[in-house]
Amino acid sequence: MIRKQITDKYSVSEQITLVDVNTLAKSGVTLIICNRPDNEEDGQLAFADIASRAKELNIGAVHIPFAGGKMQAADAELFKQTLVGAHNTHAYCRTGNRSSLIWQAAYPEQAETPKIETKKPEYDVVIVGAGTAGISTAASLLKRKPNLQICLIDPAESHFYQPGWTLVGGGVFKAGETRRNMGDVIPNKTTWLKKAVKTFVPNDNKVILENDQEITYRFLVVAAGIKLDWEAIEGLSETLGRNGVTSNYRYDLAPYTWELSKNLKSGKAIFTQPPMPIKCAGAPQKAMYLSCDHWFKQDSLKNIDVSFYNAGGVIFGVSEYVPALESYIEKYQIDTNFSHNLVKVDGPNKRAYFASKDENDQPIIIETKFDMLHVCPPQTAPDFIRNSPLVDDAGWVDVDKETLQHTSFDNIWSLGDVSNTPNAKTMAAVRKQAPVVAQNISDVLDNHKIRAIYDGYGSCPLTVEVGKIVLAEFAYGGVVMPTFPKWLNDGSKATTLAWILKKDILPPFYWHGMLKGHEWFVKPIMRKE
Repeated sequence: MIRKQITDKYSVSEQITLVDVNTLAKSGVTLIICNRPDNEEDGQLAFADIASRAKELNIGAVHIPFAGGKMQAADAELFKQTLVGAHNTHAYCRTGNRSSLIWQAAYPEQAETPKIETKKPEYDVVIVGAGTAGISTAASLLKRKPNLQICLIDPAESHFYQPGWTLVGGGVFKAGETRRNMGDVIPNKTTWLKKAVKTFVPNDNKVILENDQEITYRFLVVAAGIKLDWEAIEGLSETLGRNGVTSNYRYDLAPYTWELSKNLKSGKAIFTQPPMPIKCAGAPQKAMYLSCDHWFKQDSLKNIDVSFYNAGGVIFGVSEYVPALESYIEKYQIDTNFSHNLVKVDGPNKRAYFASKDENDQPIIIETKFDMLHVCPPQTAPDFIRNSPLVDDAGWVDVDKETLQHTSFDNIWSLGDVSNTPNAKTMAAVRKQAPVVAQNISDVLDNHKIRAIYDGYGSCPLTVEVGKIVLAEFAYGGVVMPTFPKWLNDGSKATTLAWILKKDILPPFYWHGMLKGHEWFVKPIMRKE
């Protein structure tokens, strides 16, 4: 429990345990308030259990629950009445944020009292995450403000060009071509802390590292990426890289995908896609199409039963690109299965298990054998993000979808896979988002109103065969947004130009352009006043 003292008589924290109740009692707490609905997430300790332990220790316990972002005036009023006469109160919710906000709503005159800064922040900007989003934002900021004191926090030793892993799995790239040492891509004039983050204290402008070191900032950018939840599928972790089970979503496994494709001459190949959101929603299909293209050209496809199991209900979310994809599904004779979610893998016996529903809409488990299984794992925000005060009810960093500024903390921004913007989680999205964040922070530094907005642009180069790609480009709401005129690249068809873009142009563009702060073709859109 990380306890945040709001006043000398009121503190807040994330979800507490029964042991924490004992600790609070020893510290003199006389009232516990829970601002969290029961059953908000699996494994959550019920308020009744907290109240029972509190009663044993002569502590009062009151339940004033509300969902994140849905506090009502009546909640604040009840909260204020509850605190009348209370000597020492502790409130909690999932992260502590709601318990802070309800106090501010109940006592606005105290909440608006300005803090007196006693110590200058260590950094102008702290960026959590040194992936594509973090490094691109740092580079773009330095293009605008070369003297900014910027700190990048990330424990990783390597930086990866992850869009290249599809081509590694298709035998086009070598894995090593997609990796650089992290120290070689960190922008000059920035500080790199090779540490992991434990949590955030946004009311004090602090990032807490795993070793409990506190880093202070004027502005925070959260670009922590996404968590690949391999453990969510029973038996998967134990068999990855063996028994015909692979995934292009991991650097060390993408070469195994190509090895399996080369060696499979007959049998059953299965490709899976979990529920959204996932990064690069086209990647599970890309792996399938490239394998099928190899088998087709080797004249072995007729001996291989290829199946696509998708937890979703459609082949692709933007309808304009579906006909082109369906033509390749027909060409490769792929059996598509929608509303089928992989839940278990038995590697030694080569069996996959999918959760689905029967004709009566009742849950069922479908078992099928395989000789090759390509898995896209379920994905969530990293644990330290999900358990922080920065997130929405789904666990993603809560930002304005246009300005990318946090909805509760004005000096915090977020971009990339970890934010809750309703766009496709792709590198192309980050390419547009980084200049927006950099411009808006620069404007705040100059005491200007923020005006740069992100339009939801994302791109998915759907690699349907070696040499051809269906280049899907779209913005918020699935609005098609092509970069090139139709005569140059028709996005409704597989084209050679899109393949050249993916294979030959984008990798050097990434390493020598995007990560260096060059904003070619992505000048921020400015909101009209």
